[in-house]
Amino acid sequence: MAPKVKSVYICSECGYESAKWFGQCPGCGEWNTMNEEIKTTGSDKSPAVSYSSAKAYKIDEIEADKSIRYKTGFKELDRVLGGGLVNGSLVLLSGDPGIGKSTILLQICQNLGKNLTILYVTGEESAQQIKLRAKRLGVSSEGLSVMCENNVSAIINYVTENKPGLLIIDSIQTMTIPEINSSAGSVTQVRESTSAFMRCAKSLNIPTVIVGHVNKDGNIAGPKVLEHIVDCVLYFEGERHLSYRILRAVKNRYGSTNEIGVFEMLDSGLSEVENPSLMLISGKPKNTSGSCITCVMEGSRPILAEIQGLVSSSGYGNPRRMSNGFDYNRMAMILAILEKRAGFFFANSDAYVNIVGGLKPDEPAADLAVALALISALKDTPVNDETIAFGEVGLGGELRSINCCEQRIREAERLGFKRCIIPRHNFRTISGSFKGDIEIIGANNINEAFNSAI
Repeated sequence: MAPKVKSVYICSECGYESAKWFGQCPGCGEWNTMNEEIKTTGSDKSPAVSYSSAKAYKIDEIEADKSIRYKTGFKELDRVLGGGLVNGSLVLLSGDPGIGKSTILLQICQNLGKNLTILYVTGEESAQQIKLRAKRLGVSSEGLSVMCENNVSAIINYVTENKPGLLIIDSIQTMTIPEINSSAGSVTQVRESTSAFMRCAKSLNIPTVIVGHVNKDGNIAGPKVLEHIVDCVLYFEGERHLSYRILRAVKNRYGSTNEIGVFEMLDSGLSEVENPSLMLISGKPKNTSGSCITCVMEGSRPILAEIQGLVSSSGYGNPRRMSNGFDYNRMAMILAILEKRAGFFFANSDAYVNIVGGLKPDEPAADLAVALALISALKDTPVNDETIAFGEVGLGGELRSINCCEQRIREAERLGFKRCIIPRHNFRTISGSFKGDIEIIGANNINEAFNSAI
């Protein structure tokens, strides 16, 4: 019987299929994600299913060889990956347009091309465009080959025959499987293309890096199952018009997901920032109100960040609240605590919070610095330039203990800070064992902390 052609609607977020269109996906609940695609079906008769023998192994009988890792030449990238690229792994690199995804991949080719043969497959650019970018970045590795192709079958056939040491796909949204009757970038094409490259990477033991686009919400374009297929998901963060970039792992089967890498975009490409703390607090104005330094933990790395607060009289009935880099709901909670528990009046004032350098702390240890920056801006009283503060703020206005306190203090002392304000519970814990030149002050609540900070 001739194959039948019919229309189906597939959710771009979760891959849910339906015979009719829905405004809201029944699978994941997202709105306006059901896209029409053409699906070809065969005969009505189901094919015979053949069963092959399978074998299970006892856990003690399995040999656990050490995974081979390739150093990329970037210590920051190796840290995020968990020590380097693992043989046979499938890595998804995602980020906003122009953030530096293709740039860092070409720079990796320069470093790894000395010992490996690399196949760089591009479905968006011509070979001449890749050559121009490589020339600008100083990439001239003899082991690097460029292929301009978007047919997945042709790419896998070439890889099977030549067996390169590293495969790079730029980008997965441009790849197509001819047997699937849908356009490039559709849910089905992205899902099946990624699955094909995953099988190729595992069977041939070739590390593979694929580039993924993001949608307007900042999420990876394509079905959510795409992130479940790959071994590692990396996100490039930062404003494309600013020079600093932050590389973060949101999934990693071969390492931690808490580490970050910091890079700076220069004319010659991406450069590592080995001391992000110094970078993030450099340029801080002296003796200026509305600014406080804190220390946040990104994995095992303590990073100092400047938190800025601005409070001005409101010209509208409802005062404006705006946060850049800090959770908006947590900022609103801190403002409510400052009014109710600490006696600072913000009801008729606009309040703004900004994290300098594009860092986005997601731990409560930054609460105290946000509160001190807002109070400093309200009272127009500067926080001491040699003072650093970190601690979680409770709904009663009290300061709650945080983790890795001693490690944060060591980082602050290394960068020349003379005074550190921490919660009282942490002070009792480390006061007897910590030895250093920095003065440590334990505070019970926000008022005590602000009086010690000025």
